[in-house]
Amino acid sequence: MGQKTHPIGFRLGINKRWQSSWFSEKKAPEYLWEDEQIRKLIEKQYQGAGVAEVSIERPTEDRISLMIRTARPGIIIGRGGQEINNLQALLEKMTGRRVRIAIKEIDNPDLEAKLVARDVAFRIENRTPPVRAMKEIIERVMSNGAQGIKIKCSGRLGGAEIARRVEQMAGRVPLQTIRADIDYGFTEAQTKYGPIGIKVWLYRGVAQPVPTPASGGGADAAPVS
Repeated sequence: MGQKTHPIGFRLGINKRWQSSWFSEKKAPEYLWEDEQIRKLIEKQYQGAGVAEVSIERPTEDRISLMIRTARPGIIIGRGGQEINNLQALLEKMTGRRVRIAIKEIDNPDLEAKLVARDVAFRIENRTPPVRAMKEIIERVMSNGAQGIKIKCSGRLGGAEIARRVEQMAGRVPLQTIRADIDYGFTEAQTKYGPIGIKVWLYRGVAQPVPTPASGGGADAAPVS
């Protein structure tokens, strides 16, 4: 029997922050549904923007604060800020709450597991063999400062009748070391043979611990971006 756990959930409160920062016993189902719909809308509407994370805070019941980490902030902001204003109006109409949006640019997209997974998916969707796509991405990521990476592709690879799984790895990926800064990302490549699942584990070195309440942070503080 496998002993597996989510690499992000395994480190929550130690060196990882929650992507949603709020607490409400009565409205938890409503807030969870809203958070999911907000993330789906942003990722669907800005597929080319390289959105790696959407952090959500709820200071009050009628206010939502978003922090969007993206590799291409100009796509979301738009000319003269028009696009981000449209997004704000759309989210306010969907949720019925006031929405404030902040954008943070990602310095090195090659060290974000979610964006790496999407890059692999894009190549597979454009008929690149999965093994070759993984090899090219691994070489690029390792040359950009990663200490280790593992990529796994599952599905009807190459249009085969029977689904299979291929995996490639470089460097170190210490999944059981809690202090390790492991970033994890998953996406699906939509091919004419069906979806191909892509998982990426990225080791970026030893992470800094989450600040304790005494040092000005805490489990319910704003997520670190």
